[in-house]
Amino acid sequence: MLAVAHRSGNTVEGLQAALDAGVDLVEADVHAYRGRLEVRHLRSSGGLPLLWDKDTVVRRPRHGVLQLHELITALGEDHRLMIDLKGVHPRLAPSVATLLRDATPDRELTVCTKAWWMLDAFDVPVRRVWSAASRRGLARLRDRLRDPRRTAHGVSVRRSLLTPEIVRELHDASGMVLAWPVDTPQALAQSRSLGVDGVISKDLALLDGVLRER
Repeated sequence: MLAVAHRSGNTVEGLQAALDAGVDLVEADVHAYRGRLEVRHLRSSGGLPLLWDKDTVVRRPRHGVLQLHELITALGEDHRLMIDLKGVHPRLAPSVATLLRDATPDRELTVCTKAWWMLDAFDVPVRRVWSAASRRGLARLRDRLRDPRRTAHGVSVRRSLLTPEIVRELHDASGMVLAWPVDTPQALAQSRSLGVDGVISKDLALLDGVLRER
């Protein structure tokens, strides 16, 4: 079972800690904002100097937000980064694709998004993962995978949407099924019973247990 560190890549310190822990992938959330590729989970609040998500509202850091090129530099020669494209900004995917072509042309980094059309901007060797977070999204994902002209390197699906039968179907069509969120021992046990190929978790200790069992 693959171990993916959820959001650990949103800081350089988190990236290094997850890589040192030996996980298979480190996930980072990337937004396009005023010509920059910002690495953060929180969303922009229009033109206001604020970032927000659900019940969280914080002032945008005075000295700026981590940029994707800075994270790529911190990654060094490693390849274990999964970039989660956030939003549907028209320049997001092309800008990330250009950066990866220039900075990591020979490394097999991973990119995932719920807006699957954005993945068309990426070339080999980038691994493309289709994500689904709702019942409607999962239904569309299953239909898409039935088209032999469309291929993915894997799928990432909200755990509550999955059944063993759906996991087998998705695995046969894509080769890799990642489940999220998996942040408790109970969620990990359920993921095992579903038969997924990997789990996405914010808990490095939980992922360490997955790696040791493997």
